[in-house]
Amino acid sequence: MPLVTTGELVTRAAAGRRAVAAFNVVTLEHIEAVVAGAESVDAPVVLQVSENAVRFRYGRLLPLARAAVAAAERAAVPVSLHLDHVQSDALLRQAAEAGFSSVMYDAARLPYAENLAATRAAADWAHAQGLWIEAELGEVRGKAGRPALDAHAPGARTDPAQARAFVADSGVDALAVAVGSVHAMTTRTATLDHGLLKNLSATLQVPLVLHGSSGVPDGELTEAVTGGITKVNIGTALNAAMTGAIREFLAAHPEAVDSRTYLSVGREAMARAVRGIVEVLRTGPGTA
Repeated sequence: MPLVTTGELVTRAAAGRRAVAAFNVVTLEHIEAVVAGAESVDAPVVLQVSENAVRFRYGRLLPLARAAVAAAERAAVPVSLHLDHVQSDALLRQAAEAGFSSVMYDAARLPYAENLAATRAAADWAHAQGLWIEAELGEVRGKAGRPALDAHAPGARTDPAQARAFVADSGVDALAVAVGSVHAMTTRTATLDHGLLKNLSATLQVPLVLHGSSGVPDGELTEAVTGGITKVNIGTALNAAMTGAIREFLAAHPEAVDSRTYLSVGREAMARAVRGIVEVLRTGPGTA
């Protein structure tokens, strides 16, 4: 199936009052697992490559991106490619040529005025290349070892009035909002601020994105979709599934040395995780 665009998948999800699942991939096994899991439930999916993943791959985007493109083009379900949490302008400018239809430009760590200026410049460039662009306002912490902000600290939540001005002035196509989730959580114990989310959904005219969704319980995810989230980012849940399955396999087979034996177990565990998350997101009130 030909590559589709992230904007198309998110727009379709929003029209059906659903959310599309977007999974961060680090290895070829991640890519194959996400596609297999999505195919098993006949659902569209977004493959995301983060700047951290590119750094892990010796700073080279193309090897993983080309693998993702090849897998997406052979998938039985619609698949798009998204470049995630980009802070480097040099990496941003590789997105279109590498096959990505969208990018999340991450300047949320900066003071508001600097975030707005950097995001406006990124959005102008992205739109000139035909790219759909997402940004973040309020900080969903937990990446790169940064601790989560206190729930009442400045910047820990997205302010609706500020978000309305930010979207209008930056020109972004979607906004990642801080409503209580945290990146890199290994337990599903996050509690979202659903009142704030509904306020943001009523205030903004762009799709809303939930980052740090691995730590959000099923019921909270379902309610978030009802409240207006249309793209749900998942990364740590796949890594936890893969690592746990491989640990268990190697403990039971200490003699194993062929990486295919344990990588296949890890890949299957990730595919099951993908299927489970996609099925949760399908329990929303609409029909996509």
